[in-house]
Amino acid sequence: MQDRWASGDLYESYVGRWSRPVARAFLGWLNAPPGRDWLDVGCGTGALTEAVAERCAPRRLVGIDPSAGFLDFAGQYLRNAGAELRQGDAEHLPFADAEFDRVVSGLVLNFVPDQRRGTAEMARVARPGGEVALYVWDYAEKMELMRHFWDAAAALDPHARDLDEGRRFPVCRPQPLCGLLEAAGLGDVEVRAIDVPTVFRDFDDYWTPFLSGQAPAPGYCMSLKDDARAALRERLRLSLPIRPDGSIHLVARAWAVRGRKA
Repeated sequence: MQDRWASGDLYESYVGRWSRPVARAFLGWLNAPPGRDWLDVGCGTGALTEAVAERCAPRRLVGIDPSAGFLDFAGQYLRNAGAELRQGDAEHLPFADAEFDRVVSGLVLNFVPDQRRGTAEMARVARPGGEVALYVWDYAEKMELMRHFWDAAAALDPHARDLDEGRRFPVCRPQPLCGLLEAAGLGDVEVRAIDVPTVFRDFDDYWTPFLSGQAPAPGYCMSLKDDARAALRERLRLSLPIRPDGSIHLVARAWAVRGRKA
């Protein structure tokens, strides 16, 4: 199986709707002054880019992402935000040294094949005195909509454990994140948790996004035969904390880290 990122609409229904409040909380933590030049690495559907445009009064705002489908979606979403969107990848940023005051990235680093190179590139294009900051889901523990899914999948299929993002992405913890920024030469490195509520109106609202086939958990779900997928659905239905009104109240935690360039 290979992680697939193509449709902005499918991503939004899966985790995009939860990434937007995380982006706002992340920028509140950074508390950057207005009039700065910003780069959003792995801008995806534009959640963080949009939040920067709305909250930070940037002088310049650039988003870069390898997915043409996501960039098309973001372009429609951000048509009035004054953002420049470019196709490219985190390991080879097409920018000069020290071009941006703030270099940020949301929910992307764990999908970068060479994470050390990716953070080094982010540090390279940051100006002296500027900040590099990013956040990733806490897959191993408190990104609960995925945690419930993989726990149920592993109970039914031992091979699912190797696909679990909590196991695949050990970087998504405070100590490894801080280590990457420090290895990139950044100082004053800090990390914090950002928790947002994820409320599903009913079980179908929770389950349907896993049928998209896009991203690791939905990709695994749609790789199953019909009877195995039905068994997974039923196990999830019985294990989730469904309230009397049918709603499901979970938490999505992201780990955020930032560092300053000397």
